[in-house]
Amino acid sequence: MNTKDLPNDTQELKKIISDYQYHVSYLKEKIDLLQKAIFGTKSEKSSNAQSLENHLPLPGFEMAEPESKEQHSVTVPEHTRQKRGRKPLPPDLPREEIVHDISEEDKVCACGTSLTCIGQEVSEKLHYVPSRLCVHKHIRRKYACRGCEGVESQQGAVVTAPMPAQLIPQGIATPSLLAHILVAKFVDALPFYRQEKQFARLGVDLSRSTMVAWAMSAARACEPLLGLFKKDLLADHFLGIDETPVQVLNESGKANTTKSYMWVFLGGSAERPTVLYQYHPSRSGKALDFLQNFTGYIQTDGYAAYEALGERPGITHVGCLAHVRRKFMDVIKISKRAKAKGGVAQEVLDRIAQLYNLEQTLAQQKLEPGRIKEQREQYAVPILDEIKSILDQGSLSTPPKSQLGKAIAYALNQWDRVVRYVEHGRIRPDNNLVENAIRPFALGRKNWLFAGHPNGAHAGALFFSLMETAKLNGLEPYAYLCHLFEHLPRAQDEQDVQALLPQHIDPALIQTPSAG
Repeated sequence: MNTKDLPNDTQELKKIISDYQYHVSYLKEKIDLLQKAIFGTKSEKSSNAQSLENHLPLPGFEMAEPESKEQHSVTVPEHTRQKRGRKPLPPDLPREEIVHDISEEDKVCACGTSLTCIGQEVSEKLHYVPSRLCVHKHIRRKYACRGCEGVESQQGAVVTAPMPAQLIPQGIATPSLLAHILVAKFVDALPFYRQEKQFARLGVDLSRSTMVAWAMSAARACEPLLGLFKKDLLADHFLGIDETPVQVLNESGKANTTKSYMWVFLGGSAERPTVLYQYHPSRSGKALDFLQNFTGYIQTDGYAAYEALGERPGITHVGCLAHVRRKFMDVIKISKRAKAKGGVAQEVLDRIAQLYNLEQTLAQQKLEPGRIKEQREQYAVPILDEIKSILDQGSLSTPPKSQLGKAIAYALNQWDRVVRYVEHGRIRPDNNLVENAIRPFALGRKNWLFAGHPNGAHAGALFFSLMETAKLNGLEPYAYLCHLFEHLPRAQDEQDVQALLPQHIDPALIQTPSAG
């Protein structure tokens, strides 16, 4: 600003200086937050001494002790000592005995007497057998009637043993190989071009284009499972939703750099959870259209599209306490004064920690939903009321554009939805389970970066749905896909297909195929 433009009035000068100071403070907060995001720790755990484990217990309620890592104890005279060291190797791994013996000369004592074996010492070492490929050579026997030779009759036709039903009829991939390729891509985040190099080291020329074609064929064969996934989600009355961006190339009407979105829905029964991934070219609420007949509770963050869904008749919209906490953690990361005793951000975080300590205790006690609701009404509601009072008071004295002001505004805007988790014992305080379900996709995106075509994005959504649901239901993804690809071609009706859903299979029936 030119000094000639400065007003002569002292009060106006003070106001200009105050505005500039506020603007500088705002920009410093933004810079500090960006630096923390780039160079700081990504953990959301509180570094304050008053962590979740150290809060005072609630009156009349016995809080849970912090969970400790499982350790083996060995009793020695006068005291107990924690035994440390490596864990034993899994007993189900095959063992190959390698016997070490002394030479025949050493088995004779200096006195001339032969030594007697009195025992042995055993140590186990973990050995790796490199991956190997083999070929299944299908031989189909052919039969003909010698007595009908030369006779023009269908009775003399050649009869050939049929091939078993195949997921990809003309393909050379067995269910095991196809499952391996897809698990490597969607669980281990290994792009097809890297797998191509791995197969080359094994002596097999398997191009990425071939693997893409196989994946697309498998996705088309598995398409009926998605409809049943949606039925499971709509049949239940609790649903968590989240979304994350994805870049998709060759999308009609959009530049390659434009963001598309992968939406994730977590629901189903508590015993048989279902995760559904859905690709959509935009972040609009159109991705939620299949929920038109849903009634019950939905839990989301504060995105506007969810607000419109929550306003539909029959739907109760629940907010996410973790998102509220996250905003105040950002304040703590960039402001030393916020860590001081009595700071609004720390006061809010302290009480949120009490709420999570309560939830941890209720989870350890394995209470029924009705009992959980009673405990929350008695112990969580007063804490939530305290937080609301702190927010109301803080909003009166905090600049709205500051990081703390934004955290307070977000919390107050979401508050009516955030506190609704106390209404039902099955609802969690946050949407973290959905975020956990979406994390494998976010991690994979760092490796394969983008989807080449919308069809590939839809196929990826299907495979993520299958594998993440399998993991939530205690199934090993590779073993599950082997089972699915083996039995799906023989499914005759919807009942047969439903029996192959990961949430409907007994984990004891799924066995990882042996090598060879």
